[in-house]
Amino acid sequence: MTTVTVDLGERSYDIVIGEDLLKNAANYITPQLKAKRVAIVTDENVHALHGKTLETALAGLETHMIIRPAGENQKSFDGLQAVLDALFRAGFDRNDTLIAFGGGVIGDLTGFAASVYKRGCQFIQIPTTLLSQVDSSVGGKTAINNEFGKNLIGAFYQPKLVLADTSVLKTLPLRELKAGYAEVVKYGLLGDKSFFEWLESHGQDVLNLDPVATAQAVAISCETKARIVAADEQERGERALLNLGHTFAHALEIEAGYSGDLLHGEAVSAGMEMAFEYSAAQGLCPLSDAEKVKTHFKTLELTSINDIAPLLKDAEKLLTHMDQDKKNEGGALTLILARAIGEAFVQKSAPREAVLNYLTHLSETVNA
Repeated sequence: MTTVTVDLGERSYDIVIGEDLLKNAANYITPQLKAKRVAIVTDENVHALHGKTLETALAGLETHMIIRPAGENQKSFDGLQAVLDALFRAGFDRNDTLIAFGGGVIGDLTGFAASVYKRGCQFIQIPTTLLSQVDSSVGGKTAINNEFGKNLIGAFYQPKLVLADTSVLKTLPLRELKAGYAEVVKYGLLGDKSFFEWLESHGQDVLNLDPVATAQAVAISCETKARIVAADEQERGERALLNLGHTFAHALEIEAGYSGDLLHGEAVSAGMEMAFEYSAAQGLCPLSDAEKVKTHFKTLELTSINDIAPLLKDAEKLLTHMDQDKKNEGGALTLILARAIGEAFVQKSAPREAVLNYLTHLSETVNA
């Protein structure tokens, strides 16, 4: 078992990483509670696989289960309303605790609900996907989507605890593991070349859920994010680097209609490939590094640019989607790009014409 602390003064919390933590969840959760009443927010898939285990583990508490359909479309006003209504009907108060038990969608939705329910109640993250264990459950970003873009309505609201049980990853489809792996490799690409090089040798072990490799990948990812969040909680500077490739990725997700046809991690892997390719095209990054990223993704069969060709047909529409990104300032594009593997940077006021030219060329190339 590994514990990583997110150092935020009085709001600091631990990320506990290890196998079979779910069975002993009460040992970690009970000390964090103000009252012995918790609402477990989950989706139908996670509940079917792991709901009984968690309920049994928390048998000493008064638990209320809120089960939502699975899918990105739950991160919406309707999804938020459904969770809040369930809490009101059950009579929850501000001393009670919400538990986000699922992947990134459930984590974001539950965290945002906790931030606004009666002006705030505490919540705990139990992430059940690789993506949520290494990324979305850590750092306090909570949000829902709307027609204008992804995660545009939300709050910075930190959990009291993150309980990352790596053994639950064994029930994930390979597609979900690969989507999560995209966020793992992101940490190497944005600021840790040695971690990327380790993944070149051990990435397949992570996807095979080798216990040692998986634990190391999750721990290093969480340590990196914890350090960045502690230094820049509300994304005024360094934290923006965690969005490497995400401006492209979020545009792809909008174009896909937040459907199950494109998972967030799949959009991120294609988006990071685009970020490196665009950086190289602008002379900001060695072409050899962009090719190395592409090769690694291809070796592990992650989603690449060629896999999402239909989403790239309308370059101007993609750029319009990018204009809605929350990192933009004063109507100007902000991109997270790369000078090299392990050296990401923030480009403010990115030249729209250059981006459009890149997207146009990309569309023509992959849809030839």
